[in-house]
Amino acid sequence: MTSESQLREKLRKIEALFVGAGTAGERLAAEAALRRVRARVEELTRHDPPIEQQFSLPDQWSRHLFLALCRRYGLRPFRYRRQRRNTVMVRASRGFVDRVLLPEFTELEGALQVYLHEVTLRVIREEIYDDASEAQEVPDALPSN
Repeated sequence: MTSESQLREKLRKIEALFVGAGTAGERLAAEAALRRVRARVEELTRHDPPIEQQFSLPDQWSRHLFLALCRRYGLRPFRYRRQRRNTVMVRASRGFVDRVLLPEFTELEGALQVYLHEVTLRVIREEIYDDASEAQEVPDALPSN
């Protein structure tokens, strides 16, 4: 099982990978790396102007993560009136989204999904019932009584 501290460390390592920090523990290096990424965003914006892009996120956890990443990079996520809650609009350069935002989001989301799945199963096993396996697959419909 992954503990919360292990998850946090994994998230820091993933973030360090994407922002170019030397080691995850170097707070100053991480801040400098974030400044470099923001500078790269500005550079991409000059050569690759921002366009409005729409993202549809599968669940509230993914949406929260995506919104936080956007805001960290200085983007302002929004949605239009009458759009669903899982829809997020962003004005950003396609290059930044394709090379930085989406790859980092994908890695972080994967780590969070694994953690959330493990915690859910653990709580079910400990508090509700020990067998948290999937439903049994049967070859044909069961006869009705």
